[in-house]
Amino acid sequence: MSLKMMNDVLAAGIKPVAKKREHRRKPDYTLALMRCIFVVVVAALLFVFFPPSLDSMGNIALFSTGLLIALLLASSLRKAYEWERVVVLRLGKFHKVRGPGLYFLIPLIDHVYRVMDIRIRVLDFYAQETLTGDSVTVNVDAFCFWLVWDPQKAALEVENYEEAVALASKAALRNVISKNDLTTFLARGDLIEKQIQQEVERQTIDWGISVQYIEITDIQVPQPLQDSLSRIAQAEREKKGRTLLAEAEIEIARKLEEAISIYANASPSGEGAGALKLRILSILNEGLKSGNSMMLVPNSITDELKTKDIFGLQALNELKKKKE
Repeated sequence: MSLKMMNDVLAAGIKPVAKKREHRRKPDYTLALMRCIFVVVVAALLFVFFPPSLDSMGNIALFSTGLLIALLLASSLRKAYEWERVVVLRLGKFHKVRGPGLYFLIPLIDHVYRVMDIRIRVLDFYAQETLTGDSVTVNVDAFCFWLVWDPQKAALEVENYEEAVALASKAALRNVISKNDLTTFLARGDLIEKQIQQEVERQTIDWGISVQYIEITDIQVPQPLQDSLSRIAQAEREKKGRTLLAEAEIEIARKLEEAISIYANASPSGEGAGALKLRILSILNEGLKSGNSMMLVPNSITDELKTKDIFGLQALNELKKKKE
């Protein structure tokens, strides 16, 4: 996009369809060196076999003709990288797809129409102020990962395949947004991306272009709606927290009910009574382990243990009697 076109777009307040990442190809000095070596070798052979001189005009004509043919052949020597495919036209008609590696063109007959890059490319596009299925205005940014799988179709079926992919992606994004409500768009991003990919690939498959996948990067909703969604989400989290707390209380109550039933059915001289005493001792042990210097114990606990010596109370009474 030229500077004038960019200024016109910005002045109109309209975003471009997509952001293109262009990389200029570096000059291929290796191919130029190979051409020079070829011309020099041919010129040296012609000079040996047909040395030009004023006495022999025929040698001069042969030398000039051979040198001209060498220059034409050198200019017809081309090279394509591993990720490139070259669409060659012969007398205006499609001839062949060349590459990768070295290839020759017939001078004045063959013509390189377009050099295609078959690697996976990334195109970022967006839909501005689009209404969802429930009439909510959103702005959505996304990435499209695509590649050219048929260079012949991509070069001959569509004039500018990169711009065509960008326009098809934007149209598919708007179409999918209008078919789904905001809740589905926010919760099921993978489903939305799959729908966009299918919409785009339905158009680009005839152009020799395959869409690998679509990735949504940003969804912008109006600020009042963001506040409303935030309050709804906070209420849902609070509801879930209270539900979990209530379920925990119910589970604790059930366990306590089972414990009360076990202790209530225990006979004074059976195994249940021993279990109850062990439980009492365990509670006292936990209290002492916490570092308390003094513990208040109900009389019922000492009565259940049927002894006072376990707390040292008997020895304390004997010391008091001796002092008296």
